[in-house]
Amino acid sequence: MTEAMIWGAIALYLLVAVGIAVLSRQGAANSMSGYFLGNRQMNGFVSALSYSATTYSAFMMVGLAGLTYAGGVGALGFEIIYFAGVSLVAVFGPRFWAVGKKFGFVTPSEMLGYRYHSKPVAMAVAITSCIFLIPYSAVQLAGVGYLLEGMTDGAITFTAGVVMATLIAVFFSYIAGIRSVMWTDSLQALMMIVASTLVALLVIQGLGGFSGLFGTLEAEHPAALTVPGTGLFSLVTFLGLSIPWFFFSLSNPQVSQRLFMPASLRAMRQMLIGFLVFGFLYTLVSVLWGFSALAAFPDLARADLATPTLLASDFVPPVLGVIVMVGIMAAAVSTIDSIMLTLAAMFSRDVYANAKPGVNEKRQLLVGKIVVPVIALLALGFAELQLDLIAVLSVAASSGLVAMVPAIIGAFYWKRGTAAGALASIVGTSVFVLLMYATGNSLLGLPAGIWGIVVAAALFVGVSFITTPHAASRDAFLAAITEVLERNKRVKVDASSA
Repeated sequence: MTEAMIWGAIALYLLVAVGIAVLSRQGAANSMSGYFLGNRQMNGFVSALSYSATTYSAFMMVGLAGLTYAGGVGALGFEIIYFAGVSLVAVFGPRFWAVGKKFGFVTPSEMLGYRYHSKPVAMAVAITSCIFLIPYSAVQLAGVGYLLEGMTDGAITFTAGVVMATLIAVFFSYIAGIRSVMWTDSLQALMMIVASTLVALLVIQGLGGFSGLFGTLEAEHPAALTVPGTGLFSLVTFLGLSIPWFFFSLSNPQVSQRLFMPASLRAMRQMLIGFLVFGFLYTLVSVLWGFSALAAFPDLARADLATPTLLASDFVPPVLGVIVMVGIMAAAVSTIDSIMLTLAAMFSRDVYANAKPGVNEKRQLLVGKIVVPVIALLALGFAELQLDLIAVLSVAASSGLVAMVPAIIGAFYWKRGTAAGALASIVGTSVFVLLMYATGNSLLGLPAGIWGIVVAAALFVGVSFITTPHAASRDAFLAAITEVLERNKRVKVDASSA
């Protein structure tokens, strides 16, 4: 596989993706809802592929494969916990969609600000999301850097890969906002799943089939097939990684914001089913990549080089290897531009607009567009630190974002929840998690991934019990859910009877 072939494949991908992004434009997106939510008119198929590409980024084929290489079969259990957590979308998705339709919410932080009748709550969610998601964006950029550097043996440097991914993400974000991102996501998701599955089967065949692969692992790396495995995983480590990941679909605003976008509840169900099918297959493929790299190249300097090393090896035909490489890069770009758009929307809607009451939507949209490259530059700077183990860093971001989970659950299911409780939970838990990571990430032998949800829940419940909820906004919020869902049910019945 030559450097020229890699650059050619990237150029071809950009040509096709830019064409799709331009075609996705439906007039100028002059509103916050149009630019950041696609006017809430996304169909189930596109939503499913975009949700998949946004969620399964460089984390999977680089990060999860690397985690499997380093920790063995425990990585599969870790990802299955996340997969189980997607069931939260079935519970909360229709409620997000209903209040979004009723009140026109653009961001999850705006939704929580209304529910608790508190601008500080909305601002706290937005600022906390920026604090933890900018490093998470950097993880995706680092994934592209490692991938291109590893596949070209350093001919394309880590920094060149990171800068290129940043520029592509900003470009796609500007073409048509979330519409261009979602349509290019669809291309990227299809390319990812088809190419990576084919190549995984080819690699396994080159290692003697499934029996040959697992026979080699059993003989030479038996710990990789057992629990707790090679030493990376213990029960505490496993829980510290898995608990924040279980709540990913609620705690990460770039994901939960997409619950506002489907055109109907039917489209949302299609999105969820499509994502589950995609995710299950992609999880198995990523784990098999990690096992295959361990069997073929057991002495890699970094676990995150497992996938790049396999793609550059003789096990993979150069053309297929380049296709998978572009698919992984595209997935990382998908996650980055989704995060940039979400954070930009949250900053302009929930920080800037709340700090300057009365500012119109046109001004909010302009501020959001200005913020996008600023977020990109911050993520690029963080990526240049080249911190280790993409999977672990991804979970570290979710450990902080879990601060929002009790407030989200309480918004829909606990009438006693208050603004003071939500604010204490979000701010207090965020500070707690940052302090834990700054001081070694251990308290009484447990990491922030375990403590985060405990501290957040305790603060939210405890402070709510000694303060008073805002009854009017709470009741309007909950009544809207019943109203919209009941109306949707009647429309569905009328349509079927007709």
